[in-house]
Formats: sequence, C-alpha cells, structure tokens
Amino acid sequence: MRERAVSGTSEGPAPAADLDRPVVTESEIDAPPGTEEPSPYHSVFTAAPLAMAVVDREGIVVSANDSLAALLGGAPDELAGTVAADLVDLTCDARTWHAYREVLHGRQSRLRCTRRLKHPGGHSLWVQVTVAPLPAEDGAVLLSVADISSRRELQARLRHLQMHDPVTRLPNRTLFFERLSAALEAESYEQSGTGRIGLCYLDLDGFKAINDTLGHRVGDRLLAAVAERLTRCADEAGQSRTSIPLVARLGGDEFALLVEDSTGTEQLAELAESVLEAIQDPFDICGQRLSVSASIGVVERHAAQTSPTALMQAADTTLYWAKADGKSRWTLFDPERNAHRITRQALASTLRPAIDRGEFQLEYQPLVGMEDDRLHGVEALIRWNHPQFGVLTPNRFIGLAEEDGSIVPLGRWVLRTACGQARRWQLDHPDEPPIFVSVNVAVRQVWDSDLVADVAETLAETGLAPHLLQLELTESAVMGSAGRPLQTLKALSDMGVRIAIDDFGTGYSNLAYLSRLPVSVLKLDGTFVRGFQYDDRDSTATRPNPADEVVVEAMIQLAHRLGLTVTAECVETSDQATRLRRIGCDTGQGWLYSRPVPPDRISELLGTPGVQAGVGNP
Repeated sequence: MRERAVSGTSEGPAPAADLDRPVVTESEIDAPPGTEEPSPYHSVFTAAPLAMAVVDREGIVVSANDSLAALLGGAPDELAGTVAADLVDLTCDARTWHAYREVLHGRQSRLRCTRRLKHPGGHSLWVQVTVAPLPAEDGAVLLSVADISSRRELQARLRHLQMHDPVTRLPNRTLFFERLSAALEAESYEQSGTGRIGLCYLDLDGFKAINDTLGHRVGDRLLAAVAERLTRCADEAGQSRTSIPLVARLGGDEFALLVEDSTGTEQLAELAESVLEAIQDPFDICGQRLSVSASIGVVERHAAQTSPTALMQAADTTLYWAKADGKSRWTLFDPERNAHRITRQALASTLRPAIDRGEFQLEYQPLVGMEDDRLHGVEALIRWNHPQFGVLTPNRFIGLAEEDGSIVPLGRWVLRTACGQARRWQLDHPDEPPIFVSVNVAVRQVWDSDLVADVAETLAETGLAPHLLQLELTESAVMGSAGRPLQTLKALSDMGVRIAIDDFGTGYSNLAYLSRLPVSVLKLDGTFVRGFQYDDRDSTATRPNPADEVVVEAMIQLAHRLGLTVTAECVETSDQATRLRRIGCDTGQGWLYSRPVPPDRISELLGTPGVQAGVGNP
C-alpha cells in the first residue's frame, strides 16, 4: 500500500502557542455512547478538510476522520485499530521511527516529515505527516496528513526548467556539476562499481562561422541536432553497461559526456570515436546542408584521485590540445604534457619579475679560428637561475619571452652585460688581440624596440668598439626581410656591427637574396657538421653520404665569394675540425673547444697559444 519515503525530518520543540491551545481529549473527539449531541470538537474533527487521526501511546489508530480515509483510499471505520506508522510509512528509516516513538512517549513535542505513499487506485501521492501530542492524561497524539502532491509536481517542473537547457533540452551546466559532484563522493564509488570516472569534453569546430553567417535560429537548431546525436551515442554506449553516460550542454557549443563507473581509457576512446563519426555527418537544417566537426578532450581516472574542479581543468586543457593539434579529433589527457604546461605557465608568470630580481646570468662559448686554434670571439648564452626549477637554458624560456614581449628588456640586459664583459676582457688583457662577443637577437626586438639606438647606447656606455660586437639572427628571420628589419640591419652594419645568420641552411636558404643583405657571417647549422663525425682510423664506422661534405664545401665557397666568413657549429671531434679546416671553414664552435663557461674561464683561455680539446670545459 505504501512506497519507501525519500526524505524525513524531525522538528524540535513545539511553539509556545501549541502548548497553550485548548485541551482536546479523545472523549471530546469521539462522543461516548449514549450521547445525543456530538461535541463541537468531534464535529470539527469529522468535517475538517485536513486528514487526521487520533493515535494512542501504543501507536494504534483510535479514530480517523473522513478526509484521512479518502486520502488513503478506505473507510474511517477500517482505519481504527490499525498501526498508524504503517499507514504513513514512518518505519522506513531509523531516524524517523525513533523520533515518532519519542513523540508517542512524550519525550519530543512534534514530528514532521515527508512521505511518498501508494494509493490503492494505483497512483502515488506525496504527503506531509505531522505528529503532535494531545495534552490528555492518556497520552494520545494527533496524526495529520496533508497532500502536497501538486506542490511537489510544481517543484519538480521548476527544477527541470532550472536544470535543463531550453535549446537542446539536455541537462545544463548546473545539473552536470551536481551529478559530477555526486559521482565523486566517496560513498558513491566505494560501495559499488569500478571506482573510476571518465569525461568527454567537446566543442564544435566551425560553429561560430555558421552562427554568425546564418543567424542564431539556424545555430540553435544545429545545436539541438547535435544534442540528439550525442544522446544517441550515449544510449548506444550504455547498452552493454550498467549506466548510460550523462550528456549535458555546458554553454555555447560546448558539450560533455560523463561516464560513471568507467572501465578504462578504451571505453572513453570508443565513445569519443563514435561522437566524432556522428557529428561529421552533414546536418540538414532549415533547408541547408551544414557540416561541422568536433574537438574532444578525454579524461579518465580513479574517482578517489580527483575532484570536480581538477577533472574539468584536465578536460579543458585536453580540449585545447585537441584543437591545437589540428581539430576534428580527440586527445587523451597526458600528465607529462600537463606538467610541462603548468611549468610553462609558472615560468611565464615570473619571467618579467625575474629580470628585475637579477636571476639571469651569461655564459660564454668560444669561437675558435680553424687555422690557428686561437680564441677569436665568444657567443653569449643566457641562463636563468630559477629559484624553483634550477638553472634553465634558453630553450626553456626564450619562446615565452618572445610571446609576452619580455624579450625586449631581457635582450637589452643581455646586450649590455655581454658588451660590458667583452670590454673588461679587453682591458684585462691589453697585450692580446681583443675578442668579439656574439649576441643573439630575436625578431621581436627589431619590431618592438629601437635596436639601433639600444646598440649605440650600449657601445657608448661600455666603450666597446662596434666591430667587436656581433649580432646573431636566425635565417628565417633575416631571409626575406623588408621594411623596418632590413633598415635596422643596414643601420647596424653601417655602424660597424657585424651581422651573423644563425642556423644557416635550415630555413629559407634564399641564396640570391643573401647577396643583398648586410650580413658578414654565416653560422652553419650543426646538422651539417654532424656529417663529418666519422673517424678515418675506424674502418668499421658507417660513413655518411659524401654529398654532405660537397654541400658544405659549396656553401663555404659561396660565402667566401660574397665576402662572408663561415662559422661551423657543434664541432665535437678533431676529425670534424680537420675536414672543416680542409674545405675552408673559418671558425669553429662546439664541445671540442669548450662548453659554455663563466667569464673567468674565458679569461684563462686568453693568451694561450691554442684552444685544445677540453681546455675550456668545466
């Protein structure tokens, strides 16, 4: 006759007004035999629209009015003598049952709870049950039952509207996070299931263009059609599982499929694949055939090891990776890639303050003449002494500095520090030919600052001669330069500063244009030099293609015809140096001579007859 209740609460002491009400006894409600006129209280009890019953201290119904009988689907006489707790399901949970017993025994003033009951007619109804004592000597209580089904139905409708998206009729962001939070509660995954959770977080590629060009009406219909396909994918995925993935629209063209009790990444991958295939089929919307695709971030992990915020952050990051990798694909969350991203963000946020805090230093790598093995110059290489990540090489932060513009103040610091150090070496070793210093320059320094003025000011402050400064720019930055970059290079060259193309041979290699650039040095990329690494004395060694040496020799001869000198990078063996010397290379740089070292180690090399292998190594 009754269904288990979904909630129950007990109240505290009754208000003072209830304690001061007129005393109503059972004899006044049920007129004793032989009484010709029923008492006023009995009349009120019988005619009251509120369903009520008098219950004795043992929990047995003494009498019930017509409203209660009608509500429960019986006759008043049939209710008398029944167990009251069974009529309104007060035994379904221990807390409610205990509170009810406390009221019966006079130790608690009132109980109020909500119950869902099954009517004999087959329908269900929600009721609010109140139990309060009748202040009589026998300790009877008054049980009242109010039908709140209409109110509950209205609340359910309002909640559905509040928790669902009006365009797609899918659960919205609020309901999604409610379900996600519930799924990640310990009691949810510890009692049953796999203890794992998965999420496919997606948005549509190309939706904005459709929405902007065809209007929001078409866009909304497209979103609704996408929602239908996602729901179908979820239903198909749930056929062989204990639960169907929850599909929700989180806003805009973003959707999510939540998989509770997932069985692993394979299940999530299959779901993501099915979603991609479903969405890639064209949509017929308002007489037009529209095509979109989706990018999906996939996250799958132990429920005990995550939180709603952490899971959504991982999903959002992975969705970004999917878009960055080319869109129309799904990407699985990678902890290592995420750690790199977090590190990158940490570095980016502290880069500018680190310049002011003096966390950067320069090391110098020798540039050695191939003919005389003497130190001709050095390349300044920046290092970041990060308080958290230790010593960082340029490849860890120069890209970040170029992105946020901090390369400009950082570049000024490098230029000023390197030129000042070169001048100190010159003053400390007046009897030795002065060495030049080579400084790397990013393209953004040319565009976002007055590089010519910065160089002129630095040379004036440090007293370094212009010909002892060499500026290195990458081949891709120099080749094809026009406008301001070319004017800047010409102005620096006219000033007497040497211009070098770094990593030559890996970029555009526009040799015809090379003759028109104010360049004085080509630095061959290390990939060419590695082809010279075999040893003549080792007959078993695999020899490279002879064309490698021919190509390098041709580039060196071309450079010399244009009046340029050539520096070979990544020289690591004496055999490489010998071959480079034989084909006319001017300068070598690499571990054969020295790794990047502090300034005092360069001072030790000045004045030595030759830079031998390992002399400059720490």
